[in-house]
Amino acid sequence: MFSIGELSRRTKVKVPTIRYYEEMGLLPKAARTSGNQRRYDTAGLERLSFIRHARDLGFSIEAISSLIELQEHPDRSCETAAVIARSQLAEVRAKIKRLKTLEKELSRISKGCNGAGVSEDCYVLASLADHTLCDREH
Repeated sequence: MFSIGELSRRTKVKVPTIRYYEEMGLLPKAARTSGNQRRYDTAGLERLSFIRHARDLGFSIEAISSLIELQEHPDRSCETAAVIARSQLAEVRAKIKRLKTLEKELSRISKGCNGAGVSEDCYVLASLADHTLCDREH
């Protein structure tokens, strides 16, 4: 059995987050000692590791909840898991595309200012103040 602190150390999930996951129903309620301290078993540790990994990959709480539901029913088709994973992949790809656009625009803006002038003539400040100076929508 693991205390909440030990569970936190092993999974690198903060104690308040562990409590939150319990409240959300992602993590089963922990057993309690006579002193009312939470105690987690190996299954709790494994579940929290699953949640942590899914969060690291950017899955939403709702998606993780669906994945856990599927995991709890090993006889069901894994089609739902595949759909959720593909959806997350599409989201990540869209974010990468937006970030690449931002990178290009920030690079262009930063090249417009060598830092030698005064702020009144600064291209960075002018670009931030006037969106029409941007090359593209972002």
